[in-house]
Amino acid sequence: MEIRLTQSHLDQIIAHARESAPNECCGLMGGVAAEVRTIYRTRNLAVDPLVTYEAAPEDLFAAQRKMRAQGEQLIAIYHSHPRAGDPEPSATDVRLAYYPSAVYLIVGLGNDEPRVRAFRINEREGWKAIDYQIVD
Repeated sequence: MEIRLTQSHLDQIIAHARESAPNECCGLMGGVAAEVRTIYRTRNLAVDPLVTYEAAPEDLFAAQRKMRAQGEQLIAIYHSHPRAGDPEPSATDVRLAYYPSAVYLIVGLGNDEPRVRAFRINEREGWKAIDYQIVD
């Protein structure tokens, strides 16, 4: 399933990645029927935030409460790979992909221009790249 988001959503995610660098950033995207409506930043509390992410539990709970209040569901999870030019899920990303129904967006900041790629991740089957659509 392809997800749809606005350029503003993408800009917010890239800004979060740039502000967090050299550490990885992370966050959630809430919406309805594959259409992203809201970006929810979360703090990265990973032991080694240079190479992995772990969203702060209180941030996750707060985002999920807001999603419910706004009639949204979890559409996607995003994080960054600050040194990757062509980002793809790491073995850790696959192992920790607890939401198989969600799309995973990864922002690579390793080139002059950020590159954002979307994936389906499943612990048993690994990952595959999928498309996303930018809508106005």
